[in-house]
Order: sequence, then C-alpha cells, then structure tokens
Amino acid sequence: MCLAILASNVLPDWPLIVLANRDELHSRPTLAASPWSDAETILAGRDLSAGGTWLGITTQGRVALLTNYREPGHHDPLAPSRGQLTDGFLRSDDSPHSYAQSLLDRGNRYNGFNLMLADASGLLYCSNRGHEKIQPLDKGVMGISNASLNTPWPKLTRTQRAVSEHLAQVGERGAPNAGLLFDIMQDTRTASIEELPDTGVGVDREKLLSSPFIKNERYGTRCTTLILRRMDGMVRFQEKRFDAQGLIVGESFWTVDTHKKKFLSGTVETFDF
Repeated sequence: MCLAILASNVLPDWPLIVLANRDELHSRPTLAASPWSDAETILAGRDLSAGGTWLGITTQGRVALLTNYREPGHHDPLAPSRGQLTDGFLRSDDSPHSYAQSLLDRGNRYNGFNLMLADASGLLYCSNRGHEKIQPLDKGVMGISNASLNTPWPKLTRTQRAVSEHLAQVGERGAPNAGLLFDIMQDTRTASIEELPDTGVGVDREKLLSSPFIKNERYGTRCTTLILRRMDGMVRFQEKRFDAQGLIVGESFWTVDTHKKKFLSGTVETFDF
C-alpha cells in the first residue's frame, strides 16, 4: 500500500474502517483479492513477483496492512520481501503486540516498512524506522503513507481530513458511505510545489506521487480496498482494480463472517447483511 486511512472506534457500530490505495508498477503481476488456495482462512490480493500481500484479512477478522518506507539510496535488493510480514501475521495466532515485538529483533533484515495489525483486541502500528517502533492505536482516524504514522504529506492530510469529516457527519448512529469513501481515494489532484515533501526522489517524481490516486502509464494506483468491520463481527471487504488510465478493470466483493469463520462472495447488494 502507499496510502491508507484507518478509523479505530470512531463509530460505535463500526469499530474498524480501513481505506487504502496500492500504488505499484502496472507491469508487476498481481492476483485479485480472493481466498488463498494454500491458506483458505486468508483473503487478500497477492504479489506474484515476491509473494505475500500488501493488505489482507482472515476468517477470524485479523487484518494486516503494509506500506514501504520511502528512503532513496537505502534499498537493499537482497533483503527479504516485506510482503512476508503481512503474510506471517495473517497465518499466525499471535496478537498484534506479540507479533510486533517479534519483529523488533529481525526487523532490520528488511527494507523500511510500516505495518498496521488488527484483531479483536485492537489496532497497532509498528515499523523498523523512526523512534516509536510500536504504537497501539485506540481511537481516532489515522493515516499512513510511505513515511511514519501521520506524517503530514498533502495526500495524507487531505484524505484523512475528508474521511474524518464524513464520519463526523454520519454520527454515532450512522453507517459509513462506501461510495463516498471510494470517491475520497479517487482524488487525482497533485500538491503544489510549495507543499511537496523532499524525500530525495526529485521534484517531478514528488509531484507525481503527491496525489492520493496516481494515474501514470508506468506506475500508479493499481487498486483501492475498503474494509468495514461491524460490531457484530460481520466485515465488508471490497476491492476495485484499475488500469494505467485509472479505469476500473475489476472488482471483488466479499463478506467475512468472523463467527462462522467463512468468506462469502457476492455483489455489492449482498453487503446488506
């Protein structure tokens, strides 16, 4: 993932909301989100180049989300794939905190990463960069891109604010509007030169990467994923996939029943569980 907004315990009936864009080379082979043939309790997209996933959920409602940490000149091509980190959590029974603690000793083997891990016990952030490598996230709307948690890049602050405003309008009794949340992540407006961060990739690339949704013939937003976990244990998982022109080329609709521990495939109408 390259941009993700997470709302933890903001709406009483919806304790976890995840909204994320994955930006990647259009040539990189990927499988659409579906249950894995070698791990039927995992629902996720799959990176066919290095393995693992950027975002996934299990039949028990465990969620793992990964973003790379942008640091030009510090990439080790021999480091293990960061997709193993999400894969490992989704296959394990460890709590988010226990799993994050286990990464402290081996995290330096990987290139820079950010992980958001969630289960019934709550939501947690961990990273192998920065000072606070493990942070529990109890309540609020958080944002993560390719720097530390809540780093105020224009694309992050814009989407974080828009999601926060929508949830405030919904109110405590309401439900989030999936269509509006997807629209927020379709924002192709780039930041002004004055707003751009300096991460060492040059002004032209900073400009390209500064919009929440990236349209480019070589590298851009490949998919947007929405996860809505309801208080009763039912979860909506929806993925929209895009081509280099930003046009939808596929969608996946899944309901996760964490009590019966199963995935139900369907259409957008079947989300009225």
